[in-house]
Amino acid sequence: MPLLMASNNAHLTDAFLMAMTALYPINTKQAAGIVDGLFTDVMVMSFADKIMVTITQEGRLAQWIHVSLDSVDPVHRDHYLPTDTDLNGLLPMPHLTPKTLLGGSTNERETIGQLYATHIASAIATKDPQENRTVLVGLGLSHSKADREVFFDLLELAMKCL
Repeated sequence: MPLLMASNNAHLTDAFLMAMTALYPINTKQAAGIVDGLFTDVMVMSFADKIMVTITQEGRLAQWIHVSLDSVDPVHRDHYLPTDTDLNGLLPMPHLTPKTLLGGSTNERETIGQLYATHIASAIATKDPQENRTVLVGLGLSHSKADREVFFDLLELAMKCL
């Protein structure tokens, strides 16, 4: 009798896991490369209510930043979307307001983290103007220096996952 129960429980567990997987599909994309001489890993996970982006170097994850994509009035949202002739296409959308949740121990680290977060959120909103989920960016950068080449290399790696 106990073997039959174990078999039934295993079947129920498998059915439960399959049902949970069907109800909560999470789209995950990952990219890796060398940035500033360091192995860098980027992962994007799309949940029903949030998009989580992690950028790690040397296994670190030290800063979390939150950017809401629905922070603008929908009537005026089109005003913020870049056009093909927009010379400022590399600038983040002005209505996005990053908020550091954890980390950002220095002003420079916090500013650079928020810069990455707003650019990533802008790329997501530009790709899908109807997107209104919150973007949560986790950073684990070894150096928090403001370097143009490093900035564009990290963003390029992140764009591979968006």
